This record gives sequence, structure tokens and C-alpha cells, in this order.
Amino acid sequence: MKKKQLIISFALLLCLCMSMLSAAAFADEAPVRVYTLNGTTGFGMAGMIGEGKSDYVFTVETDPSVVTAALVSGECDIAALPTNAAAALYNKTEGKVQVLALNTRGVLYLVSDGSETVESLADLAGKTVYAPAQNPSFIFSALCKANELDVTIDNSYAQPAELNAAVAAGKVALAVLPEPMVTVARSQNPDLTVALDLTAEWDKVMEPGSLVQGCVVVRRAFAEEQPEALAQFLTDYEASVNLLTEDVQAAAEQIEAAGIFAKAAVAAKAIPNCNVCFVTGEDMQRELGAFLEIMLDTAPQSVGGALPGDDFYCVLK
Repeated sequence: MKKKQLIISFALLLCLCMSMLSAAAFADEAPVRVYTLNGTTGFGMAGMIGEGKSDYVFTVETDPSVVTAALVSGECDIAALPTNAAAALYNKTEGKVQVLALNTRGVLYLVSDGSETVESLADLAGKTVYAPAQNPSFIFSALCKANELDVTIDNSYAQPAELNAAVAAGKVALAVLPEPMVTVARSQNPDLTVALDLTAEWDKVMEPGSLVQGCVVVRRAFAEEQPEALAQFLTDYEASVNLLTEDVQAAAEQIEAAGIFAKAAVAAKAIPNCNVCFVTGEDMQRELGAFLEIMLDTAPQSVGGALPGDDFYCVLK
């Protein structure tokens, strides 16, 4: 009898140990926490969100500062951010974040209400151009400097949405706007035209392909502790980005469903002009490095006052 009880006790103990081991294994396989921004920087993430894989938990935010705070606190593992914000966060945290991939090239366009004739950047000499504060102004300023143009850049409408509303209402003659805001403004004001593609203008005077405005970053600790999960994320993310060109309508519907942009119809029109990309490895380092050097010269504070070190770039072997 005692022997039977001993066997039963041992079996129960074994079951308990197996349960604890299973729980530990489950904890190791916790979902990857991914934050993304609404708007173009988040477009490439919509396909992944739509799949609903249990491997990931997604959060869509409107404010980059919320995303950077989540990275710093450890609440977020991987995130989509503007490239300059990624560099600034690397400097602020002394290298605790790394860039994984570029996800958006230039998305800025010069919009005109038709009252000014603009066929080239040179036609802007002596004129006032409205631009949102921060990155759009920094990029446009760098372009004007490279072309030796004297242009007044007005930041009266600091946020893209504010400037978009002013442009759509006919209050502004010339403005720098990002997609999909350009598509929204033109749908509300048929007199508006896209006078210049600023990415094309950038490539004329800077290293071609170096206007990169969006990227995906990872906490260094996560990259070191979960290399397999990180590699799988990149595989899934590349497939998600590819959906934008393979099936624009399906991608636009997923963008709306994920809360990354309000209207699928507008997103579908904007996607071809959003320059969403997937660039990793040495190409990522070369293109982003060139862009950050220009931003450091134009607006040092925008990248945290210094160029990130080579360890900023997470290149999987």
C-alpha cells in the first residue's frame, strides 16, 4: 500500500514538474510586442496585423513619443518610427535600440493651388512655402540649401493635419505635404496640383535613395535574447510590405481595418506615391547613414546631436 502511495505521489510530482516546465516554455514564447504609427510609416505593417497571428501583439499609435517611451520602458520590442527619431532614441538611450529595416523612402511633395507657376525648385526662389515643423521642414531646408535657393519656410501650421486643412481650404498657395495627406487635400480641393516630387528632387543633388523617412527598430536586449523571433519577424514583415504592391486594394482595406489610416479608398490612391520599402543589411546602413549625415548638418537636434555608431544597425547573419 505504501509502495502504491509512493508511486502515486511520484507521478503527481512529475506532473507538477512537467506543468512548470510547460509554463516556463510558454513564457519564453510570449508574443512579440510591436508598435506602429498610423500613416505611411505603418502601412507596411497592415498585412501582418490583418493575419492576426498569435506570435504578435500590435499597438497602433498616433504620436511617435508614445512609441519611443514604450521602447525605453521595455513595453515594446519592435516599432516603426521616423528615421531621425530612431537615431535620436539611440543617442538618448546610449545604444539600447537598433534599426532593423528601412520601411519608407521620401513621401513629401510640393503642392500648389495654381496661383504660382512651379515647374522646378528654382521657381521657388524668393517665395514662401509652408511646411509642417520637424522632418518635412528639415528635409525641404536641406534641399533648398543644396540648390542654393533663398526660400522662406513657414511653420505656422506645425502639424501635417493642420497644414493639410489649410491647403484644402485654399488658405495656402504652396506647401510641403506628406502622403497620404496630399491625396486627402486634393480630394477636397480639385484646384490643387502636385508641382514637385521632393524625393526625385533629392536624388538629383544627394546620394540617390538616401531620402529615407521611416524605419523599423528593435530593443537591443530583445535582438540579443530572441534572434529567432527577430528573424521570423523580418520574414513576416517583408511579406506584409510586398502586399502593398501585389494587391493594393486588399492592402488598403487592411490599412483601414488596422486603424493605420481612416479610409481604404484614399489609402489605395496614396499607396503608389508612398514609397514604402523593405531595405536591410548594408544597403540600409549606407542609405540611412547618408540621410542622417545630412540631417545632422541641417538640424543636429533632430538626430540627437550626433551620428549613431555602427552598432546602431542590426544586421542579421
